[in-house]
Amino acid sequence: MIKFLDIQKINHKYSSEFSVVFDSIIKSGWYILGKEVEKFEVEFAKYCGTKYCLGVANGLDALILIIEGYKQLGVMNDGDEIIVPSNTYIASILAITKAGLVPVLVEPDVSTFLIDPIKIEEKITSKTKAILPVHLYGRLCDMEAINKIANQYNLKVIEDSAQSHGAILNGKRSGNLGDASGFSFYPGKNLGAIGDAGAITTNDHELTETIKALRNYGSHKKYENLYLGINSRLDELQAGLLTVKLKYLDEETNVRRVIAERYNAEITNPKIILPNLPTDRNEHAWHLYVVQVANRKDFQQILVEKNVQTLIHYPIPPHKQQAYKSWNNLSFPISEKMHKDVVSLPISPVMTNDEVSFVIDAVNSIG
Repeated sequence: MIKFLDIQKINHKYSSEFSVVFDSIIKSGWYILGKEVEKFEVEFAKYCGTKYCLGVANGLDALILIIEGYKQLGVMNDGDEIIVPSNTYIASILAITKAGLVPVLVEPDVSTFLIDPIKIEEKITSKTKAILPVHLYGRLCDMEAINKIANQYNLKVIEDSAQSHGAILNGKRSGNLGDASGFSFYPGKNLGAIGDAGAITTNDHELTETIKALRNYGSHKKYENLYLGINSRLDELQAGLLTVKLKYLDEETNVRRVIAERYNAEITNPKIILPNLPTDRNEHAWHLYVVQVANRKDFQQILVEKNVQTLIHYPIPPHKQQAYKSWNNLSFPISEKMHKDVVSLPISPVMTNDEVSFVIDAVNSIG
């Protein structure tokens, strides 16, 4: 069976380096907000091209803390609106509602799966305070257009970079294309931890200092609490392991790009709609390679029989979830069709050429 993602094989490559980090941390006796976190924050900020990076517990917290930081600074208030794509993973939207603001859903561009800048402007009201573009599947949004709109209406741009580690647009990496960005290092991400982990990147010093306290019970100094904060801290072990893996991220991303380009060139089954390639290959980190098929259940079952594992990202759009039942009567036809038809094929930095060929042959053989 060709696994959708062989996490064991990915992490095994770094086992000897992981062991050194693990032993060092155990011997240090310091496990929360220590030298490993500081080192990763410096290295990841440098990698993204930003002045600051803050390690947090997970990607959802990263987005929540950015919004809470802006609230503490008086930039946003409860009940304000943030524009977000309607076809994202629910975490992008949960962050907005958890922080007390209102998500305003916008349909994607059918050719890219990404929020359609043309549809953003018509959703802006006097209560709009930010745009939250999601670099879905690893492809960067049209940030030039989005930032132009944001500048025109004095809005913040909060990138959801949970799937786009290392992608580059016009010389700038994901995480440095807006006012602040939230990253997830969930184990299956292109830069994945061995558990939950996340980070925030920004060039805003005041926002950084505010979030630094918010993630730590609202405190800069022990037992002195400035804000009603939370406990959302990247731990030393995950930070150390992420620092190891960060050195190899660009190399692994390039492998993903090569696989995606092979899929696009060699999958010729007319029943399958392939993702289109960006003009600049660096704009896509290919966290996921997502195709569209009319009979998804049958398609997946046939591939299982041919020893190819696939996954669905994501079967139910956010506005159809029970968690947002007041939205269930809303209609977002582009998103609904995408969520109904999408299937993710295997793609990872440890796939061999023969395994890629096997997947291609299996997909092409489906009648």
